[in-house]
Amino acid sequence: MMTRASAVFGAAVAVLALSSGTVRAEDTVKIGLILPYSGQFADSAKQIDDGVKLYIKEHGDAVAGKKIELISRDVTGIAPDVAKRLATELVVRDKVDFLAGFVLTPNALAVADIATQAKKPMIIMNAATSIITAKSPYIARVSFTLAQVSMPLAEWAAKNGVKEAYTLVTDYGPGYDAEKYFIKGFTGGGGKIVGSVRVPSNSPDFSAYVQKIKDVHPQALFAFVPTGEQPTQLMKTVIEQGLISSGVKILAPGDDTDDSVLQSMGDSVIGVITSGNYSYAHKSPENQAYTAAFAKAYGDYRPNFQSVAGYDGMALIYKVIEGLKGNIDGDKAMEIVKGAKIDSPRGPITIDPQTRDIVQTIYIRKVEKIDGKLLNVEFDKFENVKDPGK
Repeated sequence: MMTRASAVFGAAVAVLALSSGTVRAEDTVKIGLILPYSGQFADSAKQIDDGVKLYIKEHGDAVAGKKIELISRDVTGIAPDVAKRLATELVVRDKVDFLAGFVLTPNALAVADIATQAKKPMIIMNAATSIITAKSPYIARVSFTLAQVSMPLAEWAAKNGVKEAYTLVTDYGPGYDAEKYFIKGFTGGGGKIVGSVRVPSNSPDFSAYVQKIKDVHPQALFAFVPTGEQPTQLMKTVIEQGLISSGVKILAPGDDTDDSVLQSMGDSVIGVITSGNYSYAHKSPENQAYTAAFAKAYGDYRPNFQSVAGYDGMALIYKVIEGLKGNIDGDKAMEIVKGAKIDSPRGPITIDPQTRDIVQTIYIRKVEKIDGKLLNVEFDKFENVKDPGK
């Protein structure tokens, strides 16, 4: 039986096929990059786009005799219908071989059926809800999941003297995962949750929420809001309303002390503890080379975890192109993706052959000031972490 999604995609194929005279260049591999280049999440798009282009600059724009062509499309924000339309156009009119990007979960979920119908490998470079890779056999993720970073942080907190916590998360898929797996890890280690709140996804005023948390005065606050403008806004509110100065520990996924905006948050965030898969301050030869190359290419602008996912996503795509000698077939491509290993600036990563999700080290970090710079300094780690949401 034809599903509604199949019917819509089929109709779109027919319309675009009639309106397009484009013929796929046999000497080109095309990558459709769907990102929110404008709007609230534009900074995230820039990080990923810069990581993608840095990889191409360093490794050349030709692989296995085929020219690499990037076709970028602006999804503007949380816009599933726009994402679906853009993906359909990229597949049918532009004849892309890969779909990639996807900062936001709703957009990734909207495109999953198109990847399946067209048999196009779809590389997730940020969107962090666990369920995404289960929605199509052609999806793989090179970023992280909120469950993957939240549960280790919860387990670390429970083992290191935190007995009670309050949770604040954004009211959408990644927030639900962050909340669920922090609570699971924390209560599993003997901790107690003394309150929970979910906040709107569109630029909320955090004042009332923070005041309520201050009134409860938990030992710790676990907070997740999506990368972009909101982490700075949340941390500003937390500081101004005296939550940190009153003795409440702040625990969060790395989004909330994002390397690209950390310096602007001020010294009041010193001591905030986060979990993440990458820090600008990570000590390794690979990251030293990466941050130096990034600075040379883009100036005084820190790469963050999203830029690294864009960089590693291109490494995975190049690996597939090389393995298939430039002749891209969706099913054969996914066989190369499964179990693929990459020496990333964040440390070694692997694509789980069963789930097509990433396996990586999750670091526990503390904001410190070193030589006048605020940094997420790693001091503990959980190695080979799979997504517990699976």
